[in-house]
Amino acid sequence: MPFRKGSFYIAAAILIWSSLGVVIRLSGVPTHVLIFYSALVSTAILSFVMPLKKYRALVPGGRRFFYLLLLGPILLANTFFFFYAYKHTTISNAILTHYIAPVLVALMAPVFLKETITRRVVLSIVVASIGLWVLLGMDPAGIFLKGWQEPGSDAMGIAAGLMSGVAYAVLILVVRAFSINLHPVPMCYFQNLMIILILLPFVAWPPAEALWTFLLVGVAHSTIAPILYFKGMHYVKANRAAILGYIEPVGAIIFGMIFLSEYPGAVSLVGGVLILYSGYLALSKDNEA
Repeated sequence: MPFRKGSFYIAAAILIWSSLGVVIRLSGVPTHVLIFYSALVSTAILSFVMPLKKYRALVPGGRRFFYLLLLGPILLANTFFFFYAYKHTTISNAILTHYIAPVLVALMAPVFLKETITRRVVLSIVVASIGLWVLLGMDPAGIFLKGWQEPGSDAMGIAAGLMSGVAYAVLILVVRAFSINLHPVPMCYFQNLMIILILLPFVAWPPAEALWTFLLVGVAHSTIAPILYFKGMHYVKANRAAILGYIEPVGAIIFGMIFLSEYPGAVSLVGGVLILYSGYLALSKDNEA
């Protein structure tokens, strides 16, 4: 069924993206350099297929082409603010603020995409949010007051996390709007092309020992994952795709266990189970309409 197939594509893309933290940790490359050169690798790969008549015909003209170019800046804003939050507050604060996105999508999708919100979608967001708090082992009630009021607080990091959440929500809405009528390959190509143009003044020649990182991220995270995600968004509504995004922190923990020997406690496992259950609720048969 298209809904289930689209959900599989999105979940696969998110699992790929969830490994990015491990890659960044092992590579030691600055974030903006990694983003630039991975986008460059992806653009080089797709440059072999974009000149083909099949794909040239899929590039929209006029105003729709201008809108297509917005994908890159929105994605870059999402990534920049998220990693800024990582550097200026705790990882828990960064993740929790970033994942206001599903709530924002649930509020905005009916307005901008005319999508209906079911009780099961609302329940999925609530369960996933509770699971995220449990996973991170934190007190969500005190995070913002403590972060903003204490001297030397994490206010800038928390603010960046919130901005990344807003950018993530906008990205989901825009991708959903475009993916209905646009092919994933041109969307991925022009998204990365815009990222290259924006970051070009800020990067230098990369270290040779980081070449494996650029190739891996360029192929997996900047080409395969976006194409899968765009393809999945053709079939899955924005609010359900946003809920699937909660899989990312669970995947990050799994990759951390495998490659970095970082093992979560039993309470974190309970949070992960709640998040996975929220995904089941969002993707159940009642939500296919």
